[in-house]
Amino acid sequence: MRVAVRGVSVWGPGLSGWAQAARVLRGEAPWVAAPVQPPPPASLPANERRRAGAVTRLALALAEDACTQAGLAPAEVRGVFASSNGDGAVLDDILRALTTPGGDVSPTRFHNSVHNTAAGYWTIGHASLAPAVALGCFDWSFGQGLLKAAAECVVEDAPVLLVAYDLPIPGPIGTARVTRDAFGCALMLVPGGTPRAGVMLDLSYQAGPIGPAKAGEQPGSTLIDGNPAASSLPLLAAIARRETGARPPVRIPCLPGHLTIEVT
Repeated sequence: MRVAVRGVSVWGPGLSGWAQAARVLRGEAPWVAAPVQPPPPASLPANERRRAGAVTRLALALAEDACTQAGLAPAEVRGVFASSNGDGAVLDDILRALTTPGGDVSPTRFHNSVHNTAAGYWTIGHASLAPAVALGCFDWSFGQGLLKAAAECVVEDAPVLLVAYDLPIPGPIGTARVTRDAFGCALMLVPGGTPRAGVMLDLSYQAGPIGPAKAGEQPGSTLIDGNPAASSLPLLAAIARRETGARPPVRIPCLPGHLTIEVT
């Protein structure tokens, strides 16, 4: 499959938006871990923003940034929202309430606990009738999301927004499902034949044993072991460095095998 990337957004420790992150991934600036502080999503009114969890706010901020870069209206693009953990903080709150005598579960907390919360807020906030899919595939959520988004982009001949994001989980669940850092990224994919499409991705899928993402030596590569969404870093680095000469294909794990991606 051949698609193009028209917009990129990334927020993680020491990576604050694509302009700054691209310089770090190219080796033009040092990577210094720092708290993740994405801008508030513009599509949510103040009351909704307070009710939405940190995971949803991160996902929407990423999505809006990628749409702005691509010059595409959010309401007109298909969406794929990929997260391994969902909103672990909300689930922890609910489980604490259920295990506390007399504890009540807030309806607001309940509707924020479902895995498609971010996709739902996205379509509501932008009054979008375009399809939006939520995926959860454990450590391979980014790879599965990329495969789904690229296939949809090619088959439907339409732009598709991919958003991948995960935050640490508090409480007992977080001791079993360890996620060390907050991280998320978004890619606006457009059909490969689109004029002025930008960075081209040629993707092929190979079945077989699922291996780790190949991080190389790019800055921030240690994040890959701390957050499932950070398996996107090898691809983000290749996109950032694509004008610096030919580079080997990127390998991204997905089920049950991996994606091989050439970036040109």
